[in-house]
Amino acid sequence: MKKSLLFIAIILFGKSSIAQLPDSINNNITVIKQHIFSDYKGMLKKPTGILHYPFITPGSNAYANDLWDWDSWLSNIALRQVLEDQGTVKDKSDAIAYEQGCVLNFLEYTTFDGYMPILIGQKSDPAKLKPQNIYRTNMHKPVIAQHAAFLTRLNNGNAEWLRERFSFMQAFINNYQSHHRNRATGLYYWQNDLAIGVDNDPSTFFRPDGSSASIFLNCLMFKELKAMVYLAKCLKLEDIAVEYDNDAETLKVAIQKNCWDEKDGFYYSVDLNLRPVSEEPSVIFGQQMILHSGLPRTYDGLIQRIGVWSGFMAMWAGIATPQQAKRMVAENYQDKRTFNATYGIRTLSKLEKMYSVRASSNPSNWQGPIWGISNYLTYRGLVKYGYTQEARELAYKTITLFGNDFKKNGALHEYYEPDTGEPILNKGFQNWNYLVLNMADWLNGSKVIEEF
Repeated sequence: MKKSLLFIAIILFGKSSIAQLPDSINNNITVIKQHIFSDYKGMLKKPTGILHYPFITPGSNAYANDLWDWDSWLSNIALRQVLEDQGTVKDKSDAIAYEQGCVLNFLEYTTFDGYMPILIGQKSDPAKLKPQNIYRTNMHKPVIAQHAAFLTRLNNGNAEWLRERFSFMQAFINNYQSHHRNRATGLYYWQNDLAIGVDNDPSTFFRPDGSSASIFLNCLMFKELKAMVYLAKCLKLEDIAVEYDNDAETLKVAIQKNCWDEKDGFYYSVDLNLRPVSEEPSVIFGQQMILHSGLPRTYDGLIQRIGVWSGFMAMWAGIATPQQAKRMVAENYQDKRTFNATYGIRTLSKLEKMYSVRASSNPSNWQGPIWGISNYLTYRGLVKYGYTQEARELAYKTITLFGNDFKKNGALHEYYEPDTGEPILNKGFQNWNYLVLNMADWLNGSKVIEEF
């Protein structure tokens, strides 16, 4: 019955204006706002332990006192939408310390080698935040500049709060460029599958170290470099801004060249796990020769045709061409056999053999369940490329999913079953789920807070 009502609501919405929402959606928005407005302050944490600045947590007991990289960034965007909707001038002013504190806490534990931790727990040992070999493990996802740029833009371009620490942010980018980038393709890669955000994405999960040029990672890095351009300009570092802009455009070309699949009309991660082309002779069949010298490989990576939701991030990042976006929507977003489910975008295509929606917390399961953040980032890409009807549909699905959860359970969860909407794990997960408010305000034609 719920599926039928949702389908009818989507059809009706297609014939209505943004301001004329069906009663069921309006009701869910009301429920969502009541819950978010009443408990969002639970994400705001005072300085504690080795966290010397106020900060934002994802919420729920599982993440109650820790500062996480992309979680704090995305939670902050949702927080600003809450404050836009019902925050007082004082609320908005008070929030600044918590918002900037997320960035400053991470920069406090970043030195000129560029290593930035993924997680800072209140009881962490500062001496153990940095691994023994900082260049052979994953570090903070490339979202710190995006977070800082988001806050700076809210502050009318005033980045002085960041000036003394900006060199450490540059060191962070230098680390990625020098030690986490494949020279032949120009793509960035994960060192391993530790704390990659999309935990068990098959493109990286249990793959050989340094082999996955993740489309997720590369889209984040493109936006990160663009954020560095903006911050450098705000700090009047014009020549540095030009360098980062060139880096961003070079990466965009590399992603378009290596990650776009003309066959499937989609963006994929790239397998870098290839043996080097050797010109050293060896004895083969009793003769000395150079193996494969007649026609050595001419490609530097192999597309991983694994249907992962993060391919849609090429639209979120503005990397896809309009023609590519058209195919991505028609051949992938709209396909109910693969990604398109009753309550949003499956994190892994249902046609993949690895597809599973079982509960797991180590790793968190990204092999099929609906996550609020994958719905949101896909929705943002649809809006960016003008696919308004599809964006509305996805906003409807997300609002219905979260409204039902609040009504039934009084809280949101970390991820959900795609076609029943039943929560799977971690009750009380606030985090980026609160970005549903940004989607609701977009539907209503209200001011929408957007990531940088």
